[in-house]
Amino acid sequence: MTAIPNAGPASGEDLWVFGYGSLMWRPGFAFEERQVARLSGFHRSLCVYSHVHRGTPDKPGLVMGLDRGGSCKGLAYRVHHAQAADTIAYLREREQVTSVYVERIAPITLQSGARRLALTYIVDSRHAQYAGRLDREHLLQHVNQGHGVSGPNPDYVLRTHDQLLDMGLSDPVLSWLARALRHGTPQN
Repeated sequence: MTAIPNAGPASGEDLWVFGYGSLMWRPGFAFEERQVARLSGFHRSLCVYSHVHRGTPDKPGLVMGLDRGGSCKGLAYRVHHAQAADTIAYLREREQVTSVYVERIAPITLQSGARRLALTYIVDSRHAQYAGRLDREHLLQHVNQGHGVSGPNPDYVLRTHDQLLDMGLSDPVLSWLARALRHGTPQN
């Protein structure tokens, strides 16, 4: 496990967490502040076969991962230092249930322009659940079939899409999937 530098009760430093998928609309932990932020070097992608939260090994759904290249706008949460250890434990239980994500501390730029180090989870491209880049039809197939302990996969995709729209962001693949899920498969 990656040590989280300069965060927690002993240091008196608050913890920053970067969310790019469900953590944007369901963080599940207490926070003092939330800001739009950018992470460079990685982009948001439906590139993880979900075997627990939004699917099963027999019928995997798809969830977001931070994949190499580009940049990603998401939400950064500042967690009070007294809550840092509990938040990290919660996130490890939630995000590392099958070890498809690697815990990292990464530099982010807040909307205010300030730079911080934030805890985030990056997809392990060597893991068996790494889906890579799928064509739209396979994306839709996996999303439609997925249902796991956190609910139906279409709900995850639609809530992530809607959260991005609320932030003034657009993702062409998620927009296509949202239309397909809400109204039937659109033409390209």
